[in-house]
Amino acid sequence: MESLRNILESLASGDIDVDEALKRIRLFAIEYIDSKVRYDIGRSIRRDVPEIVFGENKDLSTLENIIRRVTSVIGKVIISRLRDDQINFLKSLKIDNIVIEVNEVGRIAVARLENIKRSEHICKVGIVTGGTADIRVAEEAKVIAEEMGCDVITLYDVGIAGLHRTLEAIKKLKDEDVDVVIAVAGMEGALPSVIASLLDVPVIGVPTSIGYGVGGGGVAALYSMLQACPLGLAIVNIDNGVNAGIVAGLIGKRISLYRKTKFE
Repeated sequence: MESLRNILESLASGDIDVDEALKRIRLFAIEYIDSKVRYDIGRSIRRDVPEIVFGENKDLSTLENIIRRVTSVIGKVIISRLRDDQINFLKSLKIDNIVIEVNEVGRIAVARLENIKRSEHICKVGIVTGGTADIRVAEEAKVIAEEMGCDVITLYDVGIAGLHRTLEAIKKLKDEDVDVVIAVAGMEGALPSVIASLLDVPVIGVPTSIGYGVGGGGVAALYSMLQACPLGLAIVNIDNGVNAGIVAGLIGKRISLYRKTKFE
């Protein structure tokens, strides 16, 4: 594979331009960790999203090694779907120059170098849940959207079982002038449809595995959201708060770029 030095030397000599150099750099860099993990540390450069590690099936030593190696190279790494023992381990883990923030409800953690600050963009994401049982997935999405630089407001337990609560939440979202909404719901998953029918911004529906009986485990909620009548509603997979947060963050960052360009 072409080395980073070769790319920079080609740029300096005029053999390639800045755009070509950037293209090649974004295809560059694999970090080997304990001969078990081939970590693509260039992914955040190529995609412009936070680097996220799926933590659920990793042992504690591998998790620690990933945090030490990856954070030291790219400045920040997010670990999702944490088990209870991993949460307790990360809460007590001390590494020089690395700060680890654990969101126990969302079962997600952010490890960053002390001098690395969270991005800030001119965008706002609203996150709503049908019930309190959906908050875990919502908090996962919240951490991701915030790490992508968006302001986030949360409105929990506003499901359609009490429609007045839903309408109050929609009014709040309008008042806050959010750019995109993440609607998290289990059972029949009707909340995103109601919100999408009353707001003029993109809505991301997240079905959760809350629910039982026929269509339990989030299946009924997923099918209901996919069959929704309102337009402007996009759906991610069951319990996938990470992807919902990423999509919302990408939308928000593009909006922020437009706002900065327009007002500068």
